[in-house]
Amino acid sequence: MGRLRHLLVGVGLVSAVFLTGSNVDYFEEQLPSTMIPIYARTMVDRRAHELVFDRMFYRSAITNELRSRLVERYQVLEGGKKIKLVLRSGVKWHDGKDLTPDDVCFTVDALLNEKNPSNDAKDYREALAGCESQPKENSAVIAFRKIYHNPRERVAFHVLPKHKFDSSQISPDDDFALRPIGTGPVKGSKGRREVSFSSVPNAHRRANVAQLQLKEGGDPFVQVRTLINAGVQGVIAVAPPLRPEVAASDDVALKSYDLRSWWFIAVNTASGALKHQKVRQALDLTIDRSELRELTIGVDKDDPNPPCEFISGPFVQSSPYYNRQVKVAERSDRARAGTLMEQAGATKAAGRWTMDGAPVNLRIGMNAPLDTEARDLLNQIGNQLQAGGFDRQVYRVTADDWNRKAVAGQLKDFDLLIGKWSFGMVEYVNPLFHSRKGGKGSMNIFNYSNPEVDKILTRFDAARTDTEARDAYHDLHSLLAKDLPYIFLWKLDTKSAWRNEVRNNTIAPYYYFTEFDGWTIQ
Repeated sequence: MGRLRHLLVGVGLVSAVFLTGSNVDYFEEQLPSTMIPIYARTMVDRRAHELVFDRMFYRSAITNELRSRLVERYQVLEGGKKIKLVLRSGVKWHDGKDLTPDDVCFTVDALLNEKNPSNDAKDYREALAGCESQPKENSAVIAFRKIYHNPRERVAFHVLPKHKFDSSQISPDDDFALRPIGTGPVKGSKGRREVSFSSVPNAHRRANVAQLQLKEGGDPFVQVRTLINAGVQGVIAVAPPLRPEVAASDDVALKSYDLRSWWFIAVNTASGALKHQKVRQALDLTIDRSELRELTIGVDKDDPNPPCEFISGPFVQSSPYYNRQVKVAERSDRARAGTLMEQAGATKAAGRWTMDGAPVNLRIGMNAPLDTEARDLLNQIGNQLQAGGFDRQVYRVTADDWNRKAVAGQLKDFDLLIGKWSFGMVEYVNPLFHSRKGGKGSMNIFNYSNPEVDKILTRFDAARTDTEARDAYHDLHSLLAKDLPYIFLWKLDTKSAWRNEVRNNTIAPYYYFTEFDGWTIQ
């Protein structure tokens, strides 16, 4: 029991859920940072928003087909430069007012408003050009900055109620953030210690669960023991070392939760020795992914179906964009790494690499919350690099600094940054790798710039078919695996645990609660 408690505290569990009759109390790792969708920063935010709001389009968790609860029919115009959305009649906001095309266009205006400090809006600003409301037809026509082969995927935003705001410039501290209303299955009210939700029947949605309470989670050990002892009904994310303990109960089922996320080490290609491609390649070969996985996640190297799969590029292996011709270096190859360092002009003395007369010293930072999923990952990566001859200092970057500074390219004093990206409906990685210019590269951590990469990303943007888009991203994968602005690590499988009395609890990738209407309690 003592060792189990150590594991629970070390890896952390995201959330536990209490159900009593048709009422649900559930714990998240933290409270949502906001209830205004355009300001979503964390997966806690996104899960909460999925309960309160509808997105224009979503993917079915069962068939993966594109659907909409708000759009009755659509028409692609001008070859994909515009899309006309005819809204379903009878849909109402939680306060009883009708959903209108003006709401759709207001949301587009809010996303495009540069005065709204929204990271999520940056992708939409690269894609959307504007919106025209057509009240007589109950439709909205959304225009894009270029032709898209998949225009519906580009309008998967949550719709906001125009009548609740004075203008499209929305303050993150607006009262709406405390008492949001949407068209989703529940309405919400955020307090200092919890978020309360209550079901609101609508023409297009009706939840079976009447009341929910989102509370900030406490001791993960207590949460899991309560789950096993039937005091709680669910845990949203069960860390790999804990899954056998949870699965041992006949009353609990483990269910997959696909976060569509991958882990990485971003490399500052403008810093010192890291300017040399061969040095970056040497770092990649110094990292032993198999050892890291065993030490930080607790994965048995002989497990035929490990909950953590390695990747060699910026996509998960299930993605059509993943280039399977690019192999993963699962084990370190320090002999080859040493050859590359020498080819780059480095010399080794007393086990330490020097270049241009100075030791190769690496400042390594990590998004601090990741330590709950892969314990001690920062130190273990530092130890491997040090054993390979690199000096290093390690730092934990707070979640707030990561969200505000890392994605804005403002942590240039680091040489390496360890993080995780998650993707919703669109696996659009251009903002991560395009040069920061002309509004592009909005999430380029170290302001990486490679003209060849930019050309490939332009090809993807110009794609008119799925095949053209796939070919472009396959080429991107291949080039990035050689140039290494990132050292790609793995996708960590996420499992939820629910007691058997929770039925029909289909879990949607990334957003989790997309199919919440069908959840029942018996």
